[in-house]
Amino acid sequence: MTNTAASAIPTKRAFGPTLRALLRDPKVIIGGGFILVLIVLAIFAPWIAPHDPLEQDLMLGLYPPAWMQGAEPGYFLGTDDLGRDVLSRFIFGTRIALTVAFASAIIAAVVGTLVGLLAGYFGGWVDAVVSRLIEIWMAFPAVLLSILIVAILGSGVHSVIFAIAIIDWTRFARVVRAETQAQRNADYVTAGRVLGFNDFRILAGEILPNVLWTVLGLFTLELGLAVVIEAILSFVGLSVSSDTPTWGGMIAQGRTIIYQAWWVFALPLVGLFATVLAFNQLGEGLRRTLDPVMQR
Repeated sequence: MTNTAASAIPTKRAFGPTLRALLRDPKVIIGGGFILVLIVLAIFAPWIAPHDPLEQDLMLGLYPPAWMQGAEPGYFLGTDDLGRDVLSRFIFGTRIALTVAFASAIIAAVVGTLVGLLAGYFGGWVDAVVSRLIEIWMAFPAVLLSILIVAILGSGVHSVIFAIAIIDWTRFARVVRAETQAQRNADYVTAGRVLGFNDFRILAGEILPNVLWTVLGLFTLELGLAVVIEAILSFVGLSVSSDTPTWGGMIAQGRTIIYQAWWVFALPLVGLFATVLAFNQLGEGLRRTLDPVMQR
């Protein structure tokens, strides 16, 4: 009985073959490579950016990018109406976008996964309470709720992170709850009970590893959503202070001068679109390679 039960418990995936499979997936390479470039830009922004993003010179206002007539040497992507370097502001804006994205996604993933595991495994009144809470929470429009939360807490990176996390934990909880309900009566869970595993060990050691790939896919998707929400909050002036470079703030500024200096508007918009696409492609590639359900 013991040998049979033990054989029913899934074994861990070998690291070497998994890494080689990931490196053969074009979505992982392209999406992950782009995100890696953004991370490098964010970490080493003070050394990579050609100018101080806050430095103003009205005499240099609205200079076009380097490939256009009338460009100013040293300002490869041009300047805004205050003479600030667009490329440097974009690079420093990457810091805010990725900081908010990763911090809020980690918090939402941890809270949502924990709540989903408990609701799906124990069922009963725990599942009923969590299900009703998720339904009520998801009835509110995410962007409007985030604006309300930040307006109450005040602007700042911490407020934005908290607002996004408190909104999007329900995405993880709902999916993990459904996955846990499907897994709790599986053979390997029954085998764990036969071996005398307690509920915590079954949840942490048996069910969680089998829903982790789903959580990973949701996590990468959440990163893209968090970047968009942060840009929206910056666009309406509810993120960080107005003098701090953000993609949403650059889009808001560029919108008012789009006919005179389209490059101020275009660069952060293209960067925002490419970042969300990269996160989505990376998530799909990771799930396709790592999720045993998708490999069947």
